[in-house]
Amino acid sequence: QVQLVESGGGLVQPGGSLRLSCEASGIMSGITYMGWYRQAPGKQRDLVARITSGGATTYADSVKGRFTISRDNAKNTASLQMNSLKPEDTAVYYCNFFDVLLLKESWGQGTQVTVSS
Repeated sequence: QVQLVESGGGLVQPGGSLRLSCEASGIMSGITYMGWYRQAPGKQRDLVARITSGGATTYADSVKGRFTISRDNAKNTASLQMNSLKPEDTAVYYCNFFDVLLLKESWGQGTQVTVSS
């Protein structure tokens, strides 16, 4: 089982920026995905952004051009830089890890992001 520790999040005004980080530890193969999902009250958990160990990225349409995901394979960390934040970005953000070879998935504990004036 891979453990995930998230950091970042908080309260920010519309138009502001936040950075989320996630560190993975445990047994893992060399082919993995790391990403961020978010869940607003009363809504399903949706993909925000994902990055493979090879550096390929996927973004939700709603965050393209505003959010950037990156990772450091040597440190097993992934970061989500969120710019031009909008009130509709308010949600609990969860780090996700998926090992393609070991077929194992882990979730972080979640961190609250609130965009409000």
